Amino acid sequence: MKDQKLEVVRGSGNAFRDLGHQNADAEQFKAILAAEIIKVLDRDGLSVRAAHERTGIAAADFSRIRNVNLGRFTVDRLMSIINRLGSRVDVKIRVRRTAAALQPAVTV
Repeated sequence: MKDQKLEVVRGSGNAFRDLGHQNADAEQFKAILAAEIIKVLDRDGLSVRAAHERTGIAAADFSRIRNVNLGRFTVDRLMSIINRLGSRVDVKIRVRRTAAALQPAVTV
């Protein structure tokens, strides 16, 4: 096993894109927002029930976020949760054309 060479592949910076997910950018953004929510909960020592009491958001939603079960959440919902926890979100958008978008369309 020590003699085997491992191939190292540089990722795109978005694991969801590397795994071929269709909405990779939105999933990455949701994961970043969820990580920030978890940081606030950890920093303030909040249980999911204490977070519910502070924000009025269901404890089950905080459990889903902690378990990275984000399917039920939209980006704006996660941003709203961060706001209710007393933090603000600043978003910087950078649009880049992909290599596929730069290539001319082929007609047959």
